[in-house]
Parts: sequence; structure tokens; C-alpha cells
Amino acid sequence: MKKELVSKIIISLLVSALSVSAVCAQSLSSSEAAALLKKTDASTAFNGTDFAANYKLVQEKPGQGKTEKTAVMYRRDDASSYTILMTGPASDRGKGYVQFDQNIWFYDPADKQFVFSSSKEKLQGTNATTADFTPQDYSGKYKIKSATKEKLGSLKCVVFDLAAKVDDVNYPSVKLWVTEDDGLIRKKEDYSLSGQLLRTTAIPSYQKFEGHSVPSSMLIIDNLRGKKINNKMQYEQTQISISNVSFAKQSNTVYTKKYVEMMSSK
Repeated sequence: MKKELVSKIIISLLVSALSVSAVCAQSLSSSEAAALLKKTDASTAFNGTDFAANYKLVQEKPGQGKTEKTAVMYRRDDASSYTILMTGPASDRGKGYVQFDQNIWFYDPADKQFVFSSSKEKLQGTNATTADFTPQDYSGKYKIKSATKEKLGSLKCVVFDLAAKVDDVNYPSVKLWVTEDDGLIRKKEDYSLSGQLLRTTAIPSYQKFEGHSVPSSMLIIDNLRGKKINNKMQYEQTQISISNVSFAKQSNTVYTKKYVEMMSSK
């Protein structure tokens, strides 16, 4: 009971800390906005090095309680490659994803086969996708409709209203809250073509490693999946914690199907 109360308090603080209070909505020039958005993209990529970390995903479905999953991820952004290995619970252990040559493959040790996957697919039933853990290209794939300064809690942010200019995107419209000084994403809203809010992501804090900024935690809310409890709408959400960060060089075999198969049998 005590753990549940603490968890609810943490999530409540995350959401309340990222509530928006607009202050003199000052617009940025087109050149300033473009430069900051490129800085934001750069902050999500770890070029010139490999990246590895442990992920804990705690999903909460209204009225159904919580489930916890764990995974380890390896990234080599210079090659647009990554590997995700599920480490828990026991029913998911050995499952994995691997991306190389612009293709994503999912492996299930139950049938010992690889099948095509997509960056749009949910990560093992959670509200997250693999795209939530990979580099972003907002400046290349979206056009800036507007960029204005706002306060997000105590953070001085620029709010980008973005519209896709290519088809190869997960969401046709995105709204980003980015801190002015470092270009880090603090909040994101994903919209459908009709303007319906689909998902909300909060990234309240980052951890610094070797000059890189890595999220400490993320909260992803699915604004389409929920139910009314005590006359209050509650949505599915996944709380993600990132730990054991490393930028050590990995073997090339880590980013192969062979490696995923080998690790699934351990």
C-alpha cells in the first residue's frame, strides 16, 4: 500500500511539474527556431559512440493495476542500429528487437523466428514504442508552424508546433516543449491528422554522462486508452526509468540477429 502511494505521488509530481503556464508568448524568428530545433535533434543522438542502458517500464491500466517490464538497450546511432533485449518478466525474457539497414526485426524465442516490426508498434504491450528510445529528426521531417516562449513549471521553454512534411513519421503533428538553454525535450504531445491528442510524453529530468544528456525518467500517457473511475477520466500510462548508462564501445555482433538469438537462450 505504501509503495502504491509513493508511486502515485511521484507520477502526480511529474505531471504537475510539467503543467504549462504561459508567459508573454514571444515568438522566435525563423532562424532562431530552426537552430534550436536542430539542437534538439542533436541532443537525442549519441554520435561517435555506442550507448547502452537498462530500462524499467511500469505500465498502469486504470482499474487493472500495474505491470513491470525490464530491458537492456544498445545503440549505435552513427549506423542507425540498435538492439533491445527484454530481461523481465520471465514470460518476456529472451524476446528482442534489432534494427539495421533501416529495418526493424522482432524475435520471439517461443517460435525462434524473426518478423518485421515497426517503430509505430507498442513495445511489448506498453504505451511506449521503440521510436521513443531512438534519435529524432524533427528538423528534417517536420516544418515549424510556430515557435513561442513559455514557462513549463519553472523551466523556460520554447513551444514548437510542428507539422510533418514527409510521410515517414509516426505522427502527422507534434507539439514540443524544449528548454531554451540546452534544447532538451521536456514535454511532447502527438496528434492525429484531424488534431486529436493521441499521446503525451513528459521528460522532467536528465542525467549527464560524458557530455551527453540522457533522460532519467519518462512518463508516456496514452490519451486514447482510458476509463472513468469515480467520475474522473484516467488514461493508460507507462513510467520509464533509465539506469546503468554506458558509452563504452560494443562489439559489432551486438547489432545482429545472431546476437539476439544467442542472448535469448541465456
